[in-house]
Amino acid sequence: MPLPSSPLHHLTTSLRSPHGRLLDLRRPQVMGILNVTPDSFYPGSRFTATDETALLHRAEAMLAAGAVALDVGGYSSRPGADDISPAEEQARLLPALLALRREFPQAFLSADTFRAGVAAEAVAAGADLINDIGGGTLDADMLATVARLRVPYCLMHLRGNPQTMRSLAHYDEDLVLTILRFFRDQLAALRQANGGQPLPDVLLDPGFGFAKTPAHNHELLRRLPELHHLGYGLLVGLSRKAMVYKPLGLGPEAALNGTTALHVLALQGGARLLRVHDVAEARQTIELVVERGRD
Repeated sequence: MPLPSSPLHHLTTSLRSPHGRLLDLRRPQVMGILNVTPDSFYPGSRFTATDETALLHRAEAMLAAGAVALDVGGYSSRPGADDISPAEEQARLLPALLALRREFPQAFLSADTFRAGVAAEAVAAGADLINDIGGGTLDADMLATVARLRVPYCLMHLRGNPQTMRSLAHYDEDLVLTILRFFRDQLAALRQANGGQPLPDVLLDPGFGFAKTPAHNHELLRRLPELHHLGYGLLVGLSRKAMVYKPLGLGPEAALNGTTALHVLALQGGARLLRVHDVAEARQTIELVVERGRD
């Protein structure tokens, strides 16, 4: 099946939640990261399920700094992370979502999960978007679940899972073409799960750092405009990742400056949503690169 010769539809410019909230992506925006996990790669993003006060304070600060969405995860997806049960993931994620929804009723909340059952519970708890690192490959029921719930969906490229992806960072064919084919196939499967109709509220995430070497990541960043071929908005997650700090001989705690530099390239490549740990700095980058560029 060849790749389509033209975009499937106009670029996604907004995501409409089943709860009635709207995420406007006509201009690039910022999504703040909140991890209810003990082992996410950047300690500054970690919260415990029992530390509701700290979670709410960070969420409030992110929203005040300009985040238009908050991405909440209960399962660490760093390379080699421990696998946990769906029950444990839910026990971390759902109380956080409920607390955030109670305190910030207008906030656009994303649930970072690859499990269909967790996704359904998250939407019931008030989540507006499902951010799936597996792009529908890690749970056979995920695509049917998001279609049934009519919930916006972020479909990410990944090979394997967090426990195996390091060993799968090799590509016999062109990297970007491989990712385009993956997206084509998963979008077709999502369309089939939705009764043959495209699901309108979809973002694509190329999956920086997921089954990709540093060289792959930087090639992908340079070639980001090629992913617009499919006609969907791009979510980009570069914040404090190894592709930023390892070439500089640093750790994630010292990777803010490098992250900002790569965010500039991502915005120039057409990213619509930056998933970040540092909201104010990402918001300033958008202001200078995108907004002032129109002056």
